[in-house]
Amino acid sequence: MQLRIMNLKSSIKPVLAGLGVMFSTISYGQEVIVTDSTSIQPDAEVKNVEKDQQGVQRKKVDGIAAVIGEYIILESDIDLMYKDMQSQGMSTGEVTDCNLAGSLMENKLYAHHAIQDSIIITDAQINGIVDQRLQGLVQQAGSMEKILEFYNKESEAELREEIFELTKQNQLTQRMQQKIIEDIEVTPEEVRQYYNKMEEKPMFGTEVELSQIVIEPEIPESEKQKIIDRLNEFKADIEDNGASFSTKAVLYSQDPGTAPDGGRITLTRKDAFVKEFKDVAFSLQEGEISEPFESEFGYHIIQVDKIRGQTVELRHILLIPDVTNASVEAARKEIDTVRSKIIAGDLEFAKAAREVSDEEETKSEGGKLINPRTGDTRFELTKIDPELFKQVEGLEEGEVSLVLTQQDRTGRPQYKIIKVTKKIPEHEADYATDFQKIKELALRDKQLDAIEEWQKEKINDTYIKVNGKFRDCDYTSDWVKN
Repeated sequence: MQLRIMNLKSSIKPVLAGLGVMFSTISYGQEVIVTDSTSIQPDAEVKNVEKDQQGVQRKKVDGIAAVIGEYIILESDIDLMYKDMQSQGMSTGEVTDCNLAGSLMENKLYAHHAIQDSIIITDAQINGIVDQRLQGLVQQAGSMEKILEFYNKESEAELREEIFELTKQNQLTQRMQQKIIEDIEVTPEEVRQYYNKMEEKPMFGTEVELSQIVIEPEIPESEKQKIIDRLNEFKADIEDNGASFSTKAVLYSQDPGTAPDGGRITLTRKDAFVKEFKDVAFSLQEGEISEPFESEFGYHIIQVDKIRGQTVELRHILLIPDVTNASVEAARKEIDTVRSKIIAGDLEFAKAAREVSDEEETKSEGGKLINPRTGDTRFELTKIDPELFKQVEGLEEGEVSLVLTQQDRTGRPQYKIIKVTKKIPEHEADYATDFQKIKELALRDKQLDAIEEWQKEKINDTYIKVNGKFRDCDYTSDWVKN
């Protein structure tokens, strides 16, 4: 369960896509953190504690691979990056130490100049990200003890401190990249020139325009009231009897992302949480517990632990009301009836969507789906969500799918039907019909050119020292200064 609303805008150039199950994040451009130190240490050596095959601790000399501005990259950072990639099942057959060192040096260059340019990341923002990462780790591994063992850390505090520093560096890197490209645009004339200069026009795969109708089982008022009553019981027990909010969150909250950590969340006004949650969180005083309130996820109560300026540290408990078998059967019967009328020609799909669909985001537009990546109505079949692909790959233009069953974000069943309103076969890029996609390609290349130019300039202006075998690497950038 995630209370955050997904940011559908991907980054133009992920820092290093795919690294580290411990440090991955949900987004279209995967955010990556790598383990390294954060300040220059004596140039001689840094010692790590490892265990040999007999479990005996031994000291390992950890050499410095490179220095970028005020940051260093240790040889162990490169080893850990490789290990993290393997832990995710990523292909590492063609990945070399030189590849990884080059990526780390890019990260440090951006972070160094972000500080020089006075880009500020607050501790509260970083703590919020760290909390989410640890919650996700615990959910995946089963316990904090397993996480500490895997990453060879003595305590949660030690792990949290390391993730904090690494997250801060990565956020600086991302902010610096965004600053470089934030004002870059392409004019229609630039798009036309870009298209005309293409020696070989790209091929765009089969595309579809889709509409859908979603029917959700109705939650009986009696079930909602049961949840509200139970949350009120929790609230009374905490306020009147001194019971622990954190313990109740661990035992009863149905938010798997926060329950293992006692429901803890660090929240700022800029964070993309659902509106109802933010409104309640910022209306409370320290120590105060909210009344039960509803969001799209279910029903909550919140207790505010600490208020620091525009940041709130809180805990929450989420309970999700059940749907009854009768309401599930009624929803299935309704979607079957709607589909039958559409197939028979007695009801237009768009009209049915506006009248009966429970999906607020699409019903007013007749169920029409918008591609979150491009902002238009076309979906390239090979690039859509795999589950959606399975549902529509065999449909021709004008056809309606069978009734599909899925779960909403709370785990409750939903029923839907999808119509392929238009199908565009695979084709060579055409300036008139594919202008938006060509514009995206032109903008992407212009942004990447700007980043490359910035990097060349800053490498020349920054103290950089590459040591040992890493001086012999064939980098795409001029990291080794003669």
